[in-house]
Amino acid sequence: MLIPAIVCATTISGIAKNRSILVFSKTAGFRHDAIPIGREAILEIGISRGWSVTFTEDASAIDSKKLKAFDAVVFLSTTGNILDKTQKSALSSFIHAGGGFVGVHAAADCEYDWPWYGQLVGAYFLTHPAQQDAVIKIDDPTHPSTKDLPNPWRRKDEWYDYRTNPRSTVHVLASLDPSSYTGSKMPDDHPIMWCHEFEGGRSWYTGMGHTQESYKDPVFLKMLAEGIEWSCGTSKRK
Repeated sequence: MLIPAIVCATTISGIAKNRSILVFSKTAGFRHDAIPIGREAILEIGISRGWSVTFTEDASAIDSKKLKAFDAVVFLSTTGNILDKTQKSALSSFIHAGGGFVGVHAAADCEYDWPWYGQLVGAYFLTHPAQQDAVIKIDDPTHPSTKDLPNPWRRKDEWYDYRTNPRSTVHVLASLDPSSYTGSKMPDDHPIMWCHEFEGGRSWYTGMGHTQESYKDPVFLKMLAEGIEWSCGTSKRK
């Protein structure tokens, strides 16, 4: 079921901001308790930026015709195998047509048997230590989603290790300082946020966003908003 949360279009600083965003939060594995507050936070971002925001956990929304209405799809802590063959084809066609993809936290923890999805996200989840403070180093302080972040940035979250280091295939925006926390199974180079142009569209991913507190943090929310906006950059939606 599609739930259109807001339908509005405004002009901010003379630039039309009538983006249309689909937030998809279906889970077939672990379900994060931050999903409801994450949806609320993205709704607030949409209101402030004049976006149309639609929420769903119904995979039938990942449909070639339905996706034409959106500039970007946000996978908000999705887990497990959540798409069938037709839906996978629809998502890939959406990207090929210039659509945007945003993966938040556990978006890396799904569709392990679909290599294309792993390439879209950039890496698959491996494991994580206990939630704790860590220091984030900003690799690219000029990107819209990182330019306003503290550098270094200390915050608490659930810090994902990934099965592969994505640095060779994506543009890394931020990395973890491995000396600032305990329990990581990745080598010293530990990307935690990245983006890339991918097969006609754009993909932006952050490993942050496990905690409910993340979606009350204005610094995190500004980062997320700019990541979503960036992902829409090549959209061909009419």
